[in-house]
Amino acid sequence: MAILYTIGIYLMGVFYRLAAVFVPKARAWRAGRKQWRKHLQEALADWSPEQPRIWMHCASLGEFEQGRPLIEKIKQERPETRILLTFFSPSGYSIRKDYVHADFVMYLPLDLPRNTRDFLRIVKPDLGIFVKYEFWWNYIASAKKAGIPLVLIAGLFRPKQYFFKFYGSWFRRQLASFKHFFVQNEAAAQLLQEVNISAVSVVGDPRVDRVLQIAAQVPSFPKIERWRANRPTLVVGSSWPSDEEILFPFLVNTLPQDWAVILAPHDISTRHIQQIEHSLPLSFEKYSDWTATDPSDSRVVLINNIGMLSGLYQYGRIAYIGGGFGAGIHNTLEPMAFSLPVIFGPRFEKFEEARLTVAGGGAFTIGDTGELNRVFLALQQGAQYQKSQAMVEDYLQSSRDATLKIYRSLQSRQFLPE
Repeated sequence: MAILYTIGIYLMGVFYRLAAVFVPKARAWRAGRKQWRKHLQEALADWSPEQPRIWMHCASLGEFEQGRPLIEKIKQERPETRILLTFFSPSGYSIRKDYVHADFVMYLPLDLPRNTRDFLRIVKPDLGIFVKYEFWWNYIASAKKAGIPLVLIAGLFRPKQYFFKFYGSWFRRQLASFKHFFVQNEAAAQLLQEVNISAVSVVGDPRVDRVLQIAAQVPSFPKIERWRANRPTLVVGSSWPSDEEILFPFLVNTLPQDWAVILAPHDISTRHIQQIEHSLPLSFEKYSDWTATDPSDSRVVLINNIGMLSGLYQYGRIAYIGGGFGAGIHNTLEPMAFSLPVIFGPRFEKFEEARLTVAGGGAFTIGDTGELNRVFLALQQGAQYQKSQAMVEDYLQSSRDATLKIYRSLQSRQFLPE
């Protein structure tokens, strides 16, 4: 199985090499890994052998947000520790390549045996931390052989994963290479225990700590405040065209006239903004147009930049989160940090916070405009709104401090290098 896995990784590298000719993300993925040994050796040249070293790997930006609170906790408590942060995807690396709390950020070299041995030989980490779903088996095997302890944080396991299928025995055995699993819920812990993995702690999702930190430090946006003028506001975060097909009829026909809308599409390209202009029959302004003028009384402001969204939820009464009609919903914890009930499409089951808050009545899933109308009208009832808001707040309070729990556990188990 190890040989078949390695062949599969090699073929993946071939695929990216071919796709790089046509696909910008594949091109960035490949270019970012060129001469990685040279770049890594140069970056680590001034790292003292006496300084503790921790390597954290994240697939992309979402997993980074789960690992970030632990990085910052380690740097706060142990500032002498050197942190190497790796990403698999260009979307994570391109946005966080200059992350200030990591001493070096790079793409993870392809998971081939020679790469993994060279990577660990150069880095010499005292601890490796994988986030959520990341299982690169040659890295894991090489770390075990080199005596480098590995832990997984923010873990989520589901019965449909290959670990728990009849053909997953080899992968189940490899899980034993981890020293400890910090998982988000009891169901994940139970699945691991059923395959004889007992080094498990249920701690919750570290992203909760991150979004609560953001909410506590959120900046104000004076032009948004003047435009909003205390109107109840629907914040639409990271919408896709499939969301907008459902949302726009709702905005035109159901949303009360006294409501304002902050619309932050996932794609802010000129082409997509023009599509919105042609398909949304409501007066709206682009946020970028407010640089030289004050906002008017339009009902909709379109956020055509990246970076503001997490702070804009402070002005909302209800949030709609996009992605639920595609690969999966975007960040629902950011609006929840401001106690907002959240609405999204049907593809949410892989997201623990969404699954729990839907079950508890703090979040709502919809499949069409009619369902969106019904959910919105129900939330106009004071008792229902307060119940949903209280459920969101209860979830956050019960899930906070995962970072501290992980840090203390790593400390007590002596996984953190001295």
